[in-house]
Parts: sequence; structure tokens; C-alpha cells
Amino acid sequence: MLRCTPIVEGGHAAFRYFLTSKKKINIMSQKVGFVGVGRMGANMARRLKDCGYNVSAVYDIRSEAAAELAAELGTTAATTLAQVTELSDVIITVVIDDASMQTIFGSDGDSLLTGAEGRVFINCATISPAVHVEVEGLTQAAGAESLEGCMASSITQARDGTLYLMLGGDKATYDKVEELLGKLSINKRYVGEAGKAAQVKALVNMVMNINTAGLAEGLGLADALGLDLNIVMEIFSQTGANSRVLETDGEDMRDRDHECYFSGAHAAKDSGIALSLGEAEGLNLPMAAASKGQFDKMIEKGIGELDKSGVAELTFKGRTD
Repeated sequence: MLRCTPIVEGGHAAFRYFLTSKKKINIMSQKVGFVGVGRMGANMARRLKDCGYNVSAVYDIRSEAAAELAAELGTTAATTLAQVTELSDVIITVVIDDASMQTIFGSDGDSLLTGAEGRVFINCATISPAVHVEVEGLTQAAGAESLEGCMASSITQARDGTLYLMLGGDKATYDKVEELLGKLSINKRYVGEAGKAAQVKALVNMVMNINTAGLAEGLGLADALGLDLNIVMEIFSQTGANSRVLETDGEDMRDRDHECYFSGAHAAKDSGIALSLGEAEGLNLPMAAASKGQFDKMIEKGIGELDKSGVAELTFKGRTD
């Protein structure tokens, strides 16, 4: 795990500052709230707490999850979205889909937009690029700012501060929170205006899902042929069949160990986002469609909450009906 230690000068902790158009702000004094504290959001909150940030509030529709994390971190388990905004300068959201994002930034009822003037929202969910653009407009109308912070990593990296982040939105907003983002990520890339990072993230997951489904078929066929899967995977790793997915999922497919880091259901959703982007551009994406079909089948068979490696349950003889 990367350590978070303040710079010490002359026996005193020295913290960095960033400039806004109005005044200089002590970065470590930023109060950071979280909306969505599942395994990713909770680990990001733990990381920032370790780094000396004031985690001001946590919120989740599963109130027991928020209460448990709040007790661990010594912070407030907010009972409303508006309370998170009230208590925070920067709000990091980690929700599951477009509908959830539109709900938390709703114009009616409880909303993060209540009293949002001057706040910065960093939205980390994998959702449709158009919704990120929509949220940027809503936050700007409320006198706030938003940034998409698309993640291409998993639970362990969230805890260790080694996420790969793709950022989109106004560059000035990115600059305001760059140091905070650096505590969560060792490799971050500003992609461009709102929606652009989400487009890249959709492509990342589309290709990853194609590779995962392809590997599951290759290993399933190898097993049916009576080949030694260890030898097959070693040969794959040294040839054109190599991929990052082989490294992360190959042994899990062999061993049927599908502890969830990125579920089959999420893979289906994200491939769907990419297919929608392709359709809007008049492109046919048959491989993306085929791999989405496999992850959809996982959901149909009741195994969609397994890790995406669970797609191998569909390709090995005798594992599923």
C-alpha cells in the first residue's frame, strides 16, 4: 500500500495548496463526502482517511452499510443526500447505473444539488456518457462543479490508492482536485470535456469483456479436449493469446473461484453502454454484442453476481445445464 504522509518542514506538517479564482485553499482541509459506500466507495473513503483527509459524511441506500463505515472512520452516516452536500466540500459518488445517478442529482425531493453552491462532485460510476454531461449541466446550474472519475481498477486498488482513473470535465475543476485524486490513483489521465472519459471507459470495458468471454471459450475447449490447462495458460501467456484477463481471470476460470471483483451483471451493463455508443455512430459491433450475450446469460441463469470470470461456467462442459 502506498503510504500517505504529510511533508514535514521545520518540525511542522506542511500541506500543499491550490489556487482558485478567489482564494488559496488548504487541500488537506477539504471535507470529502461519499455517496455509495459499497466495496469500492468504502475503500476509497478509507484511503482518503488514511491520507489525512476529513471524510465528512458517508451515505448509502443501504443505511446499515453507511452506519458501519461511519463508525469505523469516525464520521457521520448521513441520512439524506442533502446532508452529504451540507457537510462536504468535495463529494465522491460511486453508484451503479444511469438511473441511480439521475436520482441522486434529481431536481425534486432529496438531492445532492440542495445547497450545492461551491461544491465539487467527482462521479466515479460507469454510466452513459450522456448522463455525465447531463449531471455537469445540473451542477453548474446549482453553482457547483462536476468531474467524471472513471475507474479501471478494482477493490484492492481502491484501498491501496492505486486506481487507474480517467477524468473528464472542465480542466479547471480537474486542477482543483488533482492532488486529492493523486491520493486515490498512481496513474490518472485527464481525457477531455464531460462525457469523454466515460466514452473511453466504455471502450475499456467492452474490450475487457470480449477478452474475458474469449478466454472462457478457449479454456473451456481446452478442457473438453483433455489438455492440461496449466500448460495451455502458460503457452497462452507467451503467444498472441496473452492478455491481462489471462493474468487476472485464467486461474479463477480453471478453479471455479469466482469471488466477485467485477460482476457478470456489471459486465453486461457496461457492454450495453458501448453498444449504444456504436449504434449512435452507425457501427456494427458483433464481438461486443456476442460477449454481452454471454454475460446476459449469466444473469438469466442466476449467476450474474459472480465475478465476470464466472462466464466460464457457461463454456466448460458439465458446469451448467
